[in-house]
Amino acid sequence: MGVRARVLLCWLLVLCAVVFGDVWKVEVESEMDALVSSCVVLPCTFKYPVKQQPSSRIKGMWHMKDKREDYIYHNDPTMVLDNFKARTRLIGSLGDLNCSLEIDGVKNHDNGPYCFRVELETSKKDKYSFVGNCVTIKMIEKASKPELLAETSVEEGRPATFKCSVRHICPSHQPTLSWSHTGTTIMIYKDIGNGNWEAESILTFTPTKEDDHSSVTCTVKYHGSVEGEMQATHQIFVKEQATLNHILIPTISGLGAALLVGLLCFFVIKRYKKRIADLQSRNDNGRGQGRQIDWNFDNTACLGKECMHSVRKQAFRQTSYAITKE
Repeated sequence: MGVRARVLLCWLLVLCAVVFGDVWKVEVESEMDALVSSCVVLPCTFKYPVKQQPSSRIKGMWHMKDKREDYIYHNDPTMVLDNFKARTRLIGSLGDLNCSLEIDGVKNHDNGPYCFRVELETSKKDKYSFVGNCVTIKMIEKASKPELLAETSVEEGRPATFKCSVRHICPSHQPTLSWSHTGTTIMIYKDIGNGNWEAESILTFTPTKEDDHSSVTCTVKYHGSVEGEMQATHQIFVKEQATLNHILIPTISGLGAALLVGLLCFFVIKRYKKRIADLQSRNDNGRGQGRQIDWNFDNTACLGKECMHSVRKQAFRQTSYAITKE
């Protein structure tokens, strides 16, 4: 074979490989996590070289990578390995090019790798095993606790929101989330990519005084007999709501105290004015002489103990002066 012929053959092989690879194609996640005793869904989509066929004219199966005759899923249940019988099923429609597989009751030795195979009824040659794109499963023995997000301090009478979420890999059997506190709940399921999902529950309630220093607990329930930490707890502190009483009581107390002090000063001044007037009257009547006591006291500038001290001092000074004059 000449050099030209060899080069031409190489180019033909490359071209065929590219075309062939583009037509027979599968998309899977090369590695997936799985929770032992629960379920896992291996996402899968595929393409084939002929006109798209209905599901009735397509056979899809999953097999071990090293042993293609060992099927973990087959449309003929008698072809499935005993260890996988009644534990696997296709959850997608082959007619829609969806080859996703569910494995239920995951065992700690269900590691794989597993590969998808498609057979079309259009021709005996239209069949392909995608052994170059298989899935390996990594086992998780115990579940991790849910993630609980909330504010530590909430205000009495105002709605408070608590969020609890878990990640999982089995959308066909979503986990459930429940709360220890009553309120309005919303459940949300999100596809976060790469075969992973998130289940989130949002709790809303209006805190009262009785909720102060209490706890709110979120509990997750997975499909199957899963072990692990299933609860997350969050302690809350309730700030008392400000009311009209919180404003009026201190104000009234302050005004009452000021009024009491004012009245006390008024009666003290009145008493000492009377006493001084009596002394002056006795001096005028008894001797007919003496100096009238000059009382010029500004009671508006007198308060409390200072008032009494000032009154005593002035009274004593003026009374002493009158007696000396006699």
